[in-house]
Amino acid sequence: MGLMNSTDTVLDEKAIIAAAEMALSDIAAIRAEIAKVIFGQEKVVENTLLAVLSGGHALLVGVPGLAKTKLVTTLGTVLGLGANRIQFTPDLMPSDILGSEVMDTDDAGRRSFRFIKGPVFAQLLMADEINRASPRTQSALLQSMQEYHITVAGQRYDLPAPFHVLATQNPLEQEGTYPLPEAQLDRFLLQVDVLYPELAAERQILLETTGLSESKARGVIDAARLQEIQVLIRQMPVSDKVVDAILSLVRSARPGHGNAHTDKHVAWGPGPRAGQSLMLTARARALYEGRLAPSLDDVYALAEPVLEHRMALTFAARAEGMSVRDVIAGLVKQARG
Repeated sequence: MGLMNSTDTVLDEKAIIAAAEMALSDIAAIRAEIAKVIFGQEKVVENTLLAVLSGGHALLVGVPGLAKTKLVTTLGTVLGLGANRIQFTPDLMPSDILGSEVMDTDDAGRRSFRFIKGPVFAQLLMADEINRASPRTQSALLQSMQEYHITVAGQRYDLPAPFHVLATQNPLEQEGTYPLPEAQLDRFLLQVDVLYPELAAERQILLETTGLSESKARGVIDAARLQEIQVLIRQMPVSDKVVDAILSLVRSARPGHGNAHTDKHVAWGPGPRAGQSLMLTARARALYEGRLAPSLDDVYALAEPVLEHRMALTFAARAEGMSVRDVIAGLVKQARG
């Protein structure tokens, strides 16, 4: 019996290695297709892809015109996902995104209700300017992000699988917006900060997008293949050293847990979901870079996108001009020793 278990383990390892090699090939093709349309922004593309490969949602934060919408549209095409877009506005109602019931009358005159699905029934949902929606509408989206189903008139409707929300947010405009509640922010696996492109990338944007034709991405995989990669990522081994590093980093970001820097500057810190996010995305990053197991570098590289939206500074820290990024950078520096 012991020999059988040992052989099974070897076979499992071989199967995982073979599956990982196939996944590497697919990921390389995905990256190549996205690069045809999105110029520069390698870190943005990487982190957004990591969120999807890990089976989660991402919040893209950046000023208008930085190709956030184009990136999400391109991802839908390349990953073979059914995609919908919702432009959030203050007057958007829950039924506008979830769907609603209508009254039908058959030939015999009998009346019955029929549910018409809203745009949330997609495998990739782009929630554009998500902070413009009212709390009532945001709470409707929150259930779909966490439970992967919605409830209308007491009836449950399951969402397509896989289901990912890629939301965008403009950090400049605050008039007519509703800041996302912490509970909803915590549902985003990563916050992806979209910055201005480098000079060479911006030059390429000007040349490639103002002619008669633009490059278009093609489909590389489908939804079923994406789910296979997501399962593979969850099977990747994580060493005790990496688990300890994740726990240490997340706990050091919470006030009252023995870190003087955090106690002084942080009002509230990340919960256990931050650790779960680091575990998943560290595995995904390892595979993205061609490795079969995550390292400490993966954890530290993902600390900012995982923790940034799960922490808040004290009033005194904000008055000093500090940012959450500064605090996280300090924690990573301490962790690296």
